[in-house]
Amino acid sequence: MGYRRKIVVDDKAITEGAGLTLRQSLIPCGLVTILFFLWGFAYGLLDVLNSHFQSALHISPSEASGLSAAYFGAYFICPLTISGWILRRYGFRVTFMTGLAVLAVGCLLFWPSGVKESFGGFCGSMFVVGAGLSTLETGADNFLSICGPPRYSEIRLNLAQGIQGVGSFVAPLLASRVFFASTLDTKEGLKNVQWVYLGVAGFVALLIILFYLAPMPEVTDADMNLQEVDIAGEEAGPFRKQYNLFLGVWSQFCYVGAQVAVANYFINFCVEAGYTKAFSSDLLAVGQGLYAFNRFVAAMLMTLKPFKPRFILAVYLGLCFVFGLAATLTHGHTSVALLILVLCFESACFATIFTLALRGLGRHTKRGGSMLVAAISGGAAIPPMTGAVATQTNNFHTAMAIPTAFYVLAWIYPIYANLWKGTVLDGHRETDLNVAEGNTVHAHDHEKVVHAERVEVTDVK
Repeated sequence: MGYRRKIVVDDKAITEGAGLTLRQSLIPCGLVTILFFLWGFAYGLLDVLNSHFQSALHISPSEASGLSAAYFGAYFICPLTISGWILRRYGFRVTFMTGLAVLAVGCLLFWPSGVKESFGGFCGSMFVVGAGLSTLETGADNFLSICGPPRYSEIRLNLAQGIQGVGSFVAPLLASRVFFASTLDTKEGLKNVQWVYLGVAGFVALLIILFYLAPMPEVTDADMNLQEVDIAGEEAGPFRKQYNLFLGVWSQFCYVGAQVAVANYFINFCVEAGYTKAFSSDLLAVGQGLYAFNRFVAAMLMTLKPFKPRFILAVYLGLCFVFGLAATLTHGHTSVALLILVLCFESACFATIFTLALRGLGRHTKRGGSMLVAAISGGAAIPPMTGAVATQTNNFHTAMAIPTAFYVLAWIYPIYANLWKGTVLDGHRETDLNVAEGNTVHAHDHEKVVHAERVEVTDVK
């Protein structure tokens, strides 16, 4: 079975994407994974800019958190409004192209911000970048979760998130060795930032052309409705009763906020522990490298039957709290090593929360995915709290207690998933649906459906 090139798709129509096998999903999933590197790079760059802007623009740690607030504030607004609407109304391809176009505009805005040496301008530029990336993520996280066999949902997203981690690993190294290498000169450092974002804008423009021309399957809520019937034997219940989703959204909000707070103030934490700022930037790269590597490890473990995604989420998120608490209560180089372990075990949390929370949503899948992407806005709420504590106490070790507490709040979802939802979640993981030809969604009448111009599914909305 192949799939035809579509620009726009009706979310109530059955498409070829309903029955993509593992082999057929490899190329489209590979194309979308390119996007993960893109926003991994942007996110990794944000962490270093946050620290250097404190010196270059003479601002406090709490003021520097304005970068994160601007970037992640866009995540609160866009997925629940325009991005989610575009995804449901026009499909994945248009969502990707729109997100890339907005991202390119945001990157170009860094040029006048750098010329004016305006921190407010950088925050505004970062908001537009966040709007573009949140639109991309509204499409990409959903796409990788549902394109291909349901069994491999967590594995697909963790692998792509691993590629994102590679981008987060490269960005701090590039920043420390190119943007602010051996100098904190404001004009020189900011000029380098301008050029790199101009380069990113050019790369993004090429990606828009690629996604316009590439053959991309579409997966609609109607497809997911059929898939849920095949797996569970019935359609998903009303949206208001999707408690697995709502707890997943809460957990995602708390976890992402804590993750961003740790990364934003990691360099300050290391400097306080006795390292130089340049070496601290390298240590952040080490932490991000372990973060990326452990995502690949987690994806590999999930291919083994005993290592269920809900188990891995509970263990990894729990270890984030344990090592975060230990880092807060210790000092010197030991505390830095413990905080690096926090970065390491954050690795699989986002992707696993996202995919587990989407399980069983059926016709509500895209709406639920938009809410999970919007939960990334936790990165706009928790870092300012951490920065405020750091400013008041002048102690970044004390401030790390804030994200550590939110790891505990995020742990509510893995408790629910393991104690109350385990059977349902495992059922979606154990199904053979779409693994190979012959066991795809409604395989006996799929060819008839594929060639229909439009098939309406009752009660989709």
